[in-house]
Amino acid sequence: MGESWAMRKLWVGAGVAVALGMGFVMLLVVGVYVVAGNLANGIGGGSKKLAKGSVPAAYQALVQKWGNLCPAINPALLAAQLYQESGFDPKAQSHAAAQGIAQFIPGTWATHGIDGDGDGDRDVWDPADAIPSAASYDCTLASYVKDVPGNPTENMLASYNAGAYAVIQYQGVPPYKETQNYVEVITTLEKSFAAPETRVEPSEQAAGAIAYAQDKLGTPYLWGGTGTAGQGGRFDCSGLTQAAYESVGIKLPRVANDQYNAGPHPSREELLPGDLVFFSDDLTNSRAIRHVGIYVGGGYMIDAPRTGAVIRFDKIDTPDYFGATRVTEDGAKALPTTV
Repeated sequence: MGESWAMRKLWVGAGVAVALGMGFVMLLVVGVYVVAGNLANGIGGGSKKLAKGSVPAAYQALVQKWGNLCPAINPALLAAQLYQESGFDPKAQSHAAAQGIAQFIPGTWATHGIDGDGDGDRDVWDPADAIPSAASYDCTLASYVKDVPGNPTENMLASYNAGAYAVIQYQGVPPYKETQNYVEVITTLEKSFAAPETRVEPSEQAAGAIAYAQDKLGTPYLWGGTGTAGQGGRFDCSGLTQAAYESVGIKLPRVANDQYNAGPHPSREELLPGDLVFFSDDLTNSRAIRHVGIYVGGGYMIDAPRTGAVIRFDKIDTPDYFGATRVTEDGAKALPTTV
């Protein structure tokens, strides 16, 4: 923590008829935002709550508690920082000697590391110390720039990246591209860790992603497949979803558990065609997600299931259903490339 950003790294109202025997989906685009306007509201009120399983269960209580340390931060924002820094890996170490789940460099840890669990030591490799220290450091930075005009959270994040002096000098987020990008990335990623407080806006690119996946129905599965000519145009599950959204101009990460952070998370009742749907044997940890498909409506998805199968329709309501993501362009762009 404390090193530079460069170093640290549908449409809606679609009627869907699923004909499994014939292997095709019929999509009727009725209109944009018609159904979305009638969706039930999500969780609201109080401090931001973490989305289901977005933070590994081992760290969820720490993030929820320490994310409320001061008004400039919240649990979802703290989670976004930890994900950006290390992907929640307590053993992470960067080329610049940044260490642990919060990626503190030794000099910053020496000054700002705290004994979060009260066991008598300050261990940068122990999340019970490092996560509280990350929150404490954020709040310390926020206190340095508390008299600066503008958004306190954005000023804190800018201080994290460029230093409090620069924020004070420019009386807000300084005009550094790297710093402005860092502020935008973390505040965007925050949305993928927060339980939605209102309905989640529909995706305009969803129909195109479904159409791409529909064209691949019947294609044999290939582990590691991304659809290249050398692979015979075959896919695995996240290769298919990545290619489907790339066809409409959105670049997703390669693996399913990172694709989960490409946008906010509608509930099962709020699913719309084009949402990514995820599956895991551990329903408390998005980092353990092992499968993803594209929802098409009526309780079905298009997915590339496993070796020996073909791209097909499958039901989503299974015991290993984890949750869903409504992909956004900003959310995809904000995802780190090194996690």
